[in-house]
Amino acid sequence: FDFGLYFYHNAMELISRGTGPYFYLPKMESHLEARLWNDIFKSSQDELGVGQGSIKATVLIETVLAAFEMDEILWELKDHSAGLNIGRWDYIFSCIKKFRGNKDFCLADRGQVTMTAPFLRAYALLLVKTCHRRNAPAMGGMAAQIPIKNDPAANEAALEKVRQDKIREVTDGCDGTWVAHPALVPIAKEVFDKHMPQPNQYGKQRPEVTASAKSLLDFQPEKPITEGGLRNNISVGIQYLGAWLAGNGCVPVFNLMEDAATAEISRSQIWQWIRSPKGVLDDGRKVSKKLFRALLAEELPKVKSYLGEEAWKAGKYEKAAKLFERITTEDTYVEFLTLPAYELVD
Repeated sequence: FDFGLYFYHNAMELISRGTGPYFYLPKMESHLEARLWNDIFKSSQDELGVGQGSIKATVLIETVLAAFEMDEILWELKDHSAGLNIGRWDYIFSCIKKFRGNKDFCLADRGQVTMTAPFLRAYALLLVKTCHRRNAPAMGGMAAQIPIKNDPAANEAALEKVRQDKIREVTDGCDGTWVAHPALVPIAKEVFDKHMPQPNQYGKQRPEVTASAKSLLDFQPEKPITEGGLRNNISVGIQYLGAWLAGNGCVPVFNLMEDAATAEISRSQIWQWIRSPKGVLDDGRKVSKKLFRALLAEELPKVKSYLGEEAWKAGKYEKAAKLFERITTEDTYVEFLTLPAYELVD
C-alpha cells in the first residue's frame, strides 16, 4: 500500500526531474520476495505508462537467510536492481533470532560483535563479490556514531571510529556507504573520494573471496558476556522502547543513533542468554530471569537520571520497562518487539 501510494503520486514528477522512483527493500529473506517485488514493479510501471526499469531498488541484506541467496535476489530484480546493501544490527538480530534455540550458538556482548567478527566479515566480502560480478553496486553499512557535544576528546574518538569503518568498507570494495548524521558525511566522502575517485569499484571482483556456508555461520566471538554488557542491553532496550512508544523511532542512545534493530538485539540476546547453556557471565554467574529482573529494576532509575526530568516525561519508559521484561522472560519468543509494542501505542 505504501509503495503504491508513493509511486502513484511521485513517479512521473521524479522522472520529469531526471531522477526516478528509487526504493530500499528491507528484511528480505528469499529470492521469492524479490520476484514478487519485481512483478509489482513491472505491473506498476505498465499501469502508469512509465518505462520498464524506471524503478530502481536496493535490497538490504539484513537477514542471514538472504545472505545465502544474494545472486538469486539480484537476478530476480533484473533491470530494477540497484544492488545490495550491507546490514549490521538487523543482520546480527536475524542471526540471533534464527539460531536462538541452538545450544551451540551464543554471541558475546553486543559491543564485541563488530564487522570484523568472522561471520560478518564473510558476509560483507561475499556481498561485494556477488554485486561486482553482476556489475551492481555494493553499499556499505551504517556508521551509528553521532557528534558528541562538549567533549572534544570523545567526539574525536567517535569520528575516528567512523573514519576507520569507512576505510574498511571502501578498501573491501564497497561503492557507497551510510552515516547516521549529516555532520559525518564529509568524513565518509573524504575517505571514499581518496580510495575511490572513480564512480564505482566494479572492477574489484574479489576472486580471492571464498565465503562458504561454514564461514557465514562462524558465529564468533562467543565471549565475553559481562554484567556490563547485560546492563547495557537492558538500558538501551528501555531507552529505545520508551522513545518509540512516545512516537520517536530513531533515537540517540549513548552517542549512537539507534533504531529498532538495536533494541531487537538487546532483548534477543538476553532472551537467548537466559535459555542457552553458554549464557554465562565472565564472573561465572548464569544469566537468568531472576538476574535480569534484578538488573532491570536497577537500570530503570539510572535511565531517568541519565535522561533528565524533561526527557523522561516526554517518553514512556516505565511502560517500556514492563514490555521489555515481558517479552524477554516469556518462553514464547516474539518475532518482532514492535508487534506487542503497537498494542501499547495511544
